[in-house]
Amino acid sequence: MKIHVLPAGPLQTNGYLLTEPKTGEAVLVDAPLGITEVIRPILAKEGCKLTALWLTHGHFDHMQDAARLKRELGARVLAHRDDQGLIETPEIMEGFMGAKLGLEGVKVDQWVAQGESIEALGRSFEVRHVPGHCPGNVLFYLPANGSTGPTAGAAIVGDALFNGGVGRWDLPGGSFEQLAASIRSQIYTLPDDTVVLPGHGPRTTVGDEKEGNPFVAALAR
Repeated sequence: MKIHVLPAGPLQTNGYLLTEPKTGEAVLVDAPLGITEVIRPILAKEGCKLTALWLTHGHFDHMQDAARLKRELGARVLAHRDDQGLIETPEIMEGFMGAKLGLEGVKVDQWVAQGESIEALGRSFEVRHVPGHCPGNVLFYLPANGSTGPTAGAAIVGDALFNGGVGRWDLPGGSFEQLAASIRSQIYTLPDDTVVLPGHGPRTTVGDEKEGNPFVAALAR
């Protein structure tokens, strides 16, 4: 399995295209504006069909291409129900951003919840709920499973945690206390060598953030 890191859209939001040429399947995590064009040649080159779009959360920069991907490529959309309003009725997001964003809502096909397992690409992914940046932020965790390389223990975390930072908590539904608690209980409890793939910026690891992230104190050892 390959993980393609594809920054796109006005905020250079990271979309993550997971491809498995052995089975001909692909999954996209988050859908920033313009990513439909970006992934088409990758899918063609690897002989993969996009089967699903997993949304880490419902903020506009993570779902601007979601409706188009579902309509043109047939991707099933998965998300957490706590962000249903943002995803299916994007005028809500436009309301508290104070601007017209040209968003198109998308119907979610499957709601995911804390602790669920998703079988895809011949692997098993764990869903962890990490609210605080917004109510429905989730991460998708791929255990190491004896592998090596970039997919050997990876968590795609949306905007909960960044390299040396955390997601903003000042938008409606956000809370720093809740975000810090989510990071400690749902991210910092993963193995230290887990690669953290954030919604913006470069990758990091759980261990590096536990030791050096200035926003969330490290867990007591």
